[in-house]
Amino acid sequence: MFAEAIASILDHHCTPAGVRAIEAGASAQPLAAAIVEAGFLELLAPEERGGGGAGWPDFFEVVLLCGASAVPLPLAQTMAARLLVADAPSLPAGFIAFAPSLARGVDGSLQALHVPCARTASHVIGALGDVLLLLPVAEAHQLPSGVHGSLGASLRWPAAAGRVLQGGARAADLAPLAALLHAGLLAGAMKRCFDLTMAYANERVQFGKPIGKFQAIQHQLSVMAEHVAAGRMAAEAAFGTDARLPALPACAVAKARTSEAAQLVASTAHAVHGAIGVTEEYDLQLFTRRLHEWRMAHGSEAHWHRVLGRLFLDSPQPLAVDFVRTVWEGAPA
Repeated sequence: MFAEAIASILDHHCTPAGVRAIEAGASAQPLAAAIVEAGFLELLAPEERGGGGAGWPDFFEVVLLCGASAVPLPLAQTMAARLLVADAPSLPAGFIAFAPSLARGVDGSLQALHVPCARTASHVIGALGDVLLLLPVAEAHQLPSGVHGSLGASLRWPAAAGRVLQGGARAADLAPLAALLHAGLLAGAMKRCFDLTMAYANERVQFGKPIGKFQAIQHQLSVMAEHVAAGRMAAEAAFGTDARLPALPACAVAKARTSEAAQLVASTAHAVHGAIGVTEEYDLQLFTRRLHEWRMAHGSEAHWHRVLGRLFLDSPQPLAVDFVRTVWEGAPA
């Protein structure tokens, strides 16, 4: 029900043409207003606080939609912030991006590198040591990523900027949560790339028949489908929890597997499409650019593989299969 309602809004207000316009500098306010007016920012908030009371499995479908529509707002992050911060009513209006690795400069300034959707966010929740800070984007100096169409940016605030978030929020929860959200976004965008590629392979005719009938193309599409499915399964498993927040190992697996798949899915999509896939007018590049950007957001597969390796080495389990089983059953690793 939630996914269908949000899909309807995105179909009307988040078209590929609209995404291109926002990337080029147009205001995201019409899209933002449609989402806010529908009340979906409170999707994960408890019903007793006027929220939707949705669980993580329901939220997964919403995050998939955000990825499949290349939503140019930190929509999933803003929804998840209501769970991350126990005192959610204290959060400001607007859209919130995540920065799990804040750092102090030599002059005392606060710095956040490569914040996804920083250009369309009003605030950033960042982790500095054991503290979560809420920082207004309007007070930050922005350095664009330099990547064509990217809405991310590196931000720098004065030393005294922002306020500490109270109410039991844990800074250690921010990095795995941010990574998991991008795993869901990657899963949605990869499925969209696969659908576009399948449609093109069945439409493009060469030597008298669709290129999708050639065995070499079929092999590429089969491998692509395997990676799309594996990425979605890893992300869906991590979202399939009734805990307040998903566990670190599940988040690590989800981000590692989807990031690993993103490279192959993007390269295969462009290989099958040929030159048309990189043109501005064709939709594919909207999604493959995000695959490359989201793959690196909050840690690539290499980072999360190292995290999983440390968890395994520190666990009492002698075999990897026992470690995985223990983690997924919810017992201490």
